[in-house]
Amino acid sequence: MIRGQLKRAQFFLTLAVFSVPLASFVVSAVLRFATRVLPRYSTDAEPRPYFGLLVLTTILWALGAEYYGLTSVENHLHPQGNLRRILLACLSTYVTVLSVTFFYRDTSFSRVFIWLSSMNLVLLALLVSVLFRKLWYRSASPQTNSGLLLIVGADAFAARVADSFVSSRIAPCRIRGHIRLPGQASVIHNRPVFELFEVEKLAVGEGFTDVILAVPPDRLADLPSLRSQLAPLCVPMRLVLDVGDDIQTGQRLFHFGSLLMLDLQLTPAESALYMILKRAFDLVFSALVLLLTAPVLVLIALAVRLSSPGPIIFAQDRVGLNGKLFRMYKFRTMRVTSPRDSDTRWTVKGDPRCTGFGKILRQTGLDELPQFVNVLKGDMSVVGPRPERPILVQRFMQSVGDYNMRHYLKVGITGWAQVNGWRGDTSIEKRVEYDLYYVRHWTPAFDLLIILLTFFRGFMNKNAY
Repeated sequence: MIRGQLKRAQFFLTLAVFSVPLASFVVSAVLRFATRVLPRYSTDAEPRPYFGLLVLTTILWALGAEYYGLTSVENHLHPQGNLRRILLACLSTYVTVLSVTFFYRDTSFSRVFIWLSSMNLVLLALLVSVLFRKLWYRSASPQTNSGLLLIVGADAFAARVADSFVSSRIAPCRIRGHIRLPGQASVIHNRPVFELFEVEKLAVGEGFTDVILAVPPDRLADLPSLRSQLAPLCVPMRLVLDVGDDIQTGQRLFHFGSLLMLDLQLTPAESALYMILKRAFDLVFSALVLLLTAPVLVLIALAVRLSSPGPIIFAQDRVGLNGKLFRMYKFRTMRVTSPRDSDTRWTVKGDPRCTGFGKILRQTGLDELPQFVNVLKGDMSVVGPRPERPILVQRFMQSVGDYNMRHYLKVGITGWAQVNGWRGDTSIEKRVEYDLYYVRHWTPAFDLLIILLTFFRGFMNKNAY
């Protein structure tokens, strides 16, 4: 049975992947503390903190492995890109581990042990992938293949489904034949085609492992009756969904109470890695920035107060995650005008509304520092598409395709579009193009790259005015 085979493989693969940090720590501990391969540790190592470090690393690794698809059977059977997925999962795990150990002062962990465990994590994860692939192909070889399928349906869609099972790189199956639905024109020429009234005859001695229902969407209402007529076959029934070619890969069915639902549009914001790891990074990074720049914030606030009359902080409604409105904070860089004027107009080069000090703040990006408070509140992230005003969002949704996909993730202080120069009075189409690339390819490592590029490109920009 194809489902049972996949479930067993999924269980053992997940167990093996989640055990990699434990194996990595054991190997690293032996090399660092119990052999003479490396110089002996200068002091006796207290094991209890290392157990705590193992628990933390295992949790972070589990999140990263799940997000990057290291527990997916299919990803291991298609090795292209698997090294990249492993490296990204290891990088996201150990960047967080190093960040935590930097602030954890009760114990000084061996630096050699940390580096050994990170390298062993990569090597052992690769070993798990290679061994799993070899064992799978040995068990799924033609000599041991037990998948004998009966396809319900005889149209072009059913033919494509059958060909996919036969040519599958995951587990090639054999097709016993097709059952033609009433009133359906058959396009099957290379396999037997049976009628629905022949089900009882097929149930005797054929030894099917699975019945695959390749039913067109307009006949899904017939499923209860069809299941009843197929009941004599006494084997598991699987339904292949035909929901169109424009649905993204990675969709899945899930139960919500008694309802069976299908994801048609997934977003990284729903993943555990995004919700936990990204939020933790945002909190730590923002708190650190606000703490380190506190004297600068005070000086800027005084300068804004002295440069022109009006409030120090400028607050404005912006559109955030899932289209939710929030109040975004900035240092005021313009003379006080009517809300209608500030909500609907772009800032252009030589804008007369800017104060002299405000121009400096805008060119250096220092006016954005109060947005780290928005990050602490959870309205924004450090990295993400830049938030826009509601009236402009409505305008761009009408003129720029897929514009609203920017709001599938939290908006950010800096982003992929900004570090590539698409900020200020520049092409909105190019900005959206870069924002959507970020939404589709978000990873913790991508966030770190954008933050690094911000230090080199983001503060001083010719389009910031």
